Amino acid sequence: MFNNLIESKPQKQRSLGSTIFSLVAHGVVITLSVIATKQVGEAVAEEVMQKVEFVEIKKDEPPPPDQPPPPPDVVAPPPIAKGFQVLTAPVNIPDVIPEIDLSKKLTNEADFSGKGVAGGIASGVVGGTPQVIDNNQTFFDFQVEKPVAPVPGTGNPRYPDILRSSSIEGEVLAQFVVDTTGRVEVSTFKVIRTSHELFSASVRQALPNMRFLPAEVGGRKVKQLVQQPFVFALQK
Repeated sequence: MFNNLIESKPQKQRSLGSTIFSLVAHGVVITLSVIATKQVGEAVAEEVMQKVEFVEIKKDEPPPPDQPPPPPDVVAPPPIAKGFQVLTAPVNIPDVIPEIDLSKKLTNEADFSGKGVAGGIASGVVGGTPQVIDNNQTFFDFQVEKPVAPVPGTGNPRYPDILRSSSIEGEVLAQFVVDTTGRVEVSTFKVIRTSHELFSASVRQALPNMRFLPAEVGGRKVKQLVQQPFVFALQK
């Protein structure tokens, strides 16, 4: 049975030429694919390389070495005026003679002539700058150009009632320093002479309310040591 085989369709045999052509065509296609893939890879790599930016980090520079400051400009002191010195009035007079300091500069009597500009020296120059007066310096009345003057109606001492009722009159000679504002430095108050302690106490109590026109030297207000009498008299 079925001894006779029926051939459905005879297969054609490939020729040698077609086989070679097929191999060549496949080789060309594979070669082109490799070349195309390589070009795409190089393009992508080049794009990546172009996008990479190298930033150079600046290193911290070491601080410059310490430089010595420039030398200050040398300014010549202004010339001292030709004139005279003013003695400082001592507020507290010592009870003993102080020791002599031989290392101090000798006093030039020509500097106390009273001629010229106050605060200058005898060997100064005309038109020079007088020496600066210390704000704490205290002057006598004969050393100032404009002495202290009391302002009327300020700080009048009160007459003690017990002395008034006893018809006791008296006087107090007081010493104190008036500062540059015209006020009395109460700590400098000193009684030189008094007829009764109650009069002295009345003057002391009135000092804070007293007002004066301050003394002046060369147009500048200065302190002055003042000796002023206060008279307590009854009207008759």
